[in-house]
Amino acid sequence: MSRGAMAGLVLAAGESSRMGQDKALLIYRGRTFLENILQSLHGAGIGHIAVVLGHHAEEIRQQVNLNGVEVIVNHSYRQGQTSSLQAGLRALLAREIEAILLCLVDHPAIRSELIQQVCQAYRESCAPVVVPRFQGRRGHPVLIGRALFQPLLELNPAGGANAVLRQYRDQGYELEVNDPGVLWDIDDPADYKRLVEET
Repeated sequence: MSRGAMAGLVLAAGESSRMGQDKALLIYRGRTFLENILQSLHGAGIGHIAVVLGHHAEEIRQQVNLNGVEVIVNHSYRQGQTSSLQAGLRALLAREIEAILLCLVDHPAIRSELIQQVCQAYRESCAPVVVPRFQGRRGHPVLIGRALFQPLLELNPAGGANAVLRQYRDQGYELEVNDPGVLWDIDDPADYKRLVEET
């Protein structure tokens, strides 16, 4: 079964309340979190990349080079992450996109090689969703096929996308990877300090 184009969808709309500052603009390895993710997507050969902004959208646009990236502003970002995912999916529906690589801005340690592994697993498995796993723990980014776009769009924005992903878990593919970056989820200053010190 042939597979079409893949798009990167980066969710960076949240308020980062536990962090106390915008996660998209935190510095990791000399770049902002958002720039690290965009560079990894570009490096993996992902041709179309969309970023969903919300809280402090204008400040982020001014401080991050988003040339060549489709920017979507989710004015309903306070409804939660699912509302940002849905805003991104609606923007991508009209395009010839077979799947999205869903990246969260608080996972800045993902590498191009890992993205390529996930994409390859998707092409080979024909699964509707591919989740990377490190030492048995599921992480990000998650690759979501077009078959799941509509069920995700039909969710109540207050609900979690995991409700849909769980429904398809038996059909999905979990890819064991040798990359702890899939688990780095930066929610607060303690997480950020550990990330900088340990990676």
